[in-house]
Amino acid sequence: MKGIEVKQITKRYGKKVILNGIGFELEPNKIYGLLGRNGAGKSTLLNIMTDRVSADDGEIRLDGVDIQDNDQQLGNMYLMSEVDLYPKAAKVSQIFKWTAQLYNGFDMELAMKLAQKFDLDVKAQFSKLSTGYRTIMKLIIALSVQVEFIFLDEPVLGLDANHRDLFYKELVQSYSDNPRTFVISTHLIEEVAQLIEHVLVIDQGRLIIDDETEDILKNAYMISGAEEEVDQYVDGLNVIGSDKLASLKASYVFGELDNRVIPDRVSIDKMDLQTLFINLTNGGQNNE
Repeated sequence: MKGIEVKQITKRYGKKVILNGIGFELEPNKIYGLLGRNGAGKSTLLNIMTDRVSADDGEIRLDGVDIQDNDQQLGNMYLMSEVDLYPKAAKVSQIFKWTAQLYNGFDMELAMKLAQKFDLDVKAQFSKLSTGYRTIMKLIIALSVQVEFIFLDEPVLGLDANHRDLFYKELVQSYSDNPRTFVISTHLIEEVAQLIEHVLVIDQGRLIIDDETEDILKNAYMISGAEEEVDQYVDGLNVIGSDKLASLKASYVFGELDNRVIPDRVSIDKMDLQTLFINLTNGGQNNE
């Protein structure tokens, strides 16, 4: 399997452009992070990629074939989202069985094992589940569906810290046992930073980052120290944001550093993914 091509996707709602010429490729057997602020268009993009919503321009191709109205291609994808698509009176066990009928290879044994780990009552009606346990049920289905591309839209909505931790462990185990492509759309960047191999960042409807996580962080720096010396050091570099406290300053640089001399009162540290994201999407610009 070659992968998914997202080709110049544009989506408008009225006069507002939600997605503006988005293009990238998803490779097989990789974990992606789809990052963006609220309203950036992440959910809209995932819905377009799974043919739940139509794009105004562009196309989605799987192995070179357009996925629109193509059940065979769409059968290779699964989208888990906060939208409730199940009958309220249905029991969890019934929903598992229905999913198994729709997706060949649904691992019922794994689903029941995960339900036990998460303390999910499979005899309970969907309507009686709390928000957290509705999310857990959807996550169990997503991990048990044996398709090539799994999209997780805010997958830990309503989960407590213990359940979030358990989910991440089970995701890694599932990926190890059966490698396939996961795309995780989330605002909890710190929690997934160690999981994702490739980062996609959407800001104001445009794709601004599309690269391997390791390569991105190689060029992400925090320059801190006395304000005057920090300003002198970063002059001419790609400064994407800064923080100031009294006479101290931290400037965030995304890009290569040259061989300029580092002042005695200036330190250089690597930036983490969450800090980089905040500053790239204008959330940390000049916090003084």
